[in-house]
Amino acid sequence: MTDSLERPLDPENIARLEALLFVASGPVTPQALANVLELPGGEVEQLLQVMDESYQQKGGLRLQWHAGRVQMTTAPRMGVLVERFLGLEATNRLSRVSLETLGIIAYQQPITRPQLEAIRGVSSDGVMKSLLGKGLIQEVGRAEGPGRPILYTTTSDFLQYFGLKSLAELPDLDSFVPQPPPETREILKE
Repeated sequence: MTDSLERPLDPENIARLEALLFVASGPVTPQALANVLELPGGEVEQLLQVMDESYQQKGGLRLQWHAGRVQMTTAPRMGVLVERFLGLEATNRLSRVSLETLGIIAYQQPITRPQLEAIRGVSSDGVMKSLLGKGLIQEVGRAEGPGRPILYTTTSDFLQYFGLKSLAELPDLDSFVPQPPPETREILKE
């Protein structure tokens, strides 16, 4: 792969980029990486693509994208092994209510608590506090309107927990909508 100057990508720059992502305490922008590496932003984007393709082929690591930032994470299939090594097996489970709430937030984000509660039909105070405490959701601002309620979105930790590279990997919401049986579909067409 080459950049706009038709110059081959330097393997040393890939190693330098990998080292920065490894020590980063969280997701970083490609531009921040480009600034430190003193490389054009486009070249860093290409280097990230090459790294991502390499990780997809060989195993234990992945690049994860969230809100225009990138982070190095472990591959989803290594999750159980990593949890066991870190002693997290028993503490890393989510309840059905937490999963339901996360699903709504993931597909409707940004969303306010009143909007979430209108969908769920019950108060969400406790589960929201729990998800905030686990770092799976975050406050991102306030909605316009009466009371200016807080807006919530998922975080990069949410992506990591579910083994997603980005929100684009979420299943299509239409795939969850129950479809009527074939004989009913024929009647509905008439």
